[in-house]
Amino acid sequence: MSIATKWLLSALAALALWYSARWFALEHARGLGNPNKSRRPRPMDILIGFITNFFDTLGIGSFAPTTAIFKLLNRVPDEEIPGTLNTGHALPTVVEALVFIAVVSVDLPTLISMIAAAVAGAYLGVGVVSMLPRRTLQWGMGAALLIAALLFVATNLHWLPGGGDALGLHNGRWVLAVAVSFILGGLMMLGIGLYAPCLILVSLLGMNPLVAFPIMMGACAFLMPIGGVRFVRSGRYNLRAALGLAFGGIPGVLVAAFIVTSLPMQWLRWLVVGVVFFAAAQMLTSALRAPVVTIRNGHRDR
Repeated sequence: MSIATKWLLSALAALALWYSARWFALEHARGLGNPNKSRRPRPMDILIGFITNFFDTLGIGSFAPTTAIFKLLNRVPDEEIPGTLNTGHALPTVVEALVFIAVVSVDLPTLISMIAAAVAGAYLGVGVVSMLPRRTLQWGMGAALLIAALLFVATNLHWLPGGGDALGLHNGRWVLAVAVSFILGGLMMLGIGLYAPCLILVSLLGMNPLVAFPIMMGACAFLMPIGGVRFVRSGRYNLRAALGLAFGGIPGVLVAAFIVTSLPMQWLRWLVVGVVFFAAAQMLTSALRAPVVTIRNGHRDR
């Protein structure tokens, strides 16, 4: 393992510690010790965290399945879903990144530049998402779920590009990869998962698809704590659900990475397609039914 890789892994570990401390400090200042308000995650939240991050480590992704489960169970208000995803899945994703960056070879300049671009996009994107009205977020998340479902279908039917053998990018391809990573980082704050788009991107640019794992997990591991802190500061997320995703997600990652390592996933991918399509329909229906709020002379009219 190169010195640069060790520094990158050390930076990830330090970021995880900073994020945990900052999350606790912000919630404590908000009244974490209030005995009249439960802050403990429900067992179902922990189970959701374990399952979604278990399969996330095996390459399915966690955002679309978690959003679908939240919507089906009516667990989290729609406007709080993006913040809950980014705060709750942040620490499990850091664990994933530590594993994959350590074991998968990738050109470090390509890896670091794509991670930095995604983090910059997320930092700017979270400020926009945290201020969007509920109806706009419902439209955005409904579209995100629909796109995710279509990407799952394309993956299951083997319509996606197979990729090449390259471990890094140069010149125009590198510029394109950095630009797209910036956009994908911003879209993650809306709840659009990075995994499938990143896999398509690196494959189209001729890279080995396995390289997508340290790139996408490394990018998410750096950008999600940054975005997560801003969501925590705004308060636009569900604390109990986010803690459940974190507490259940970390062991889910470790079991998938070191014990299971692989499963026959085809049947599960089609099940996920059906669930995500259904959740997308529910989200878009909610957006259609929501009243339109306008501002006239300082008053809210529906």
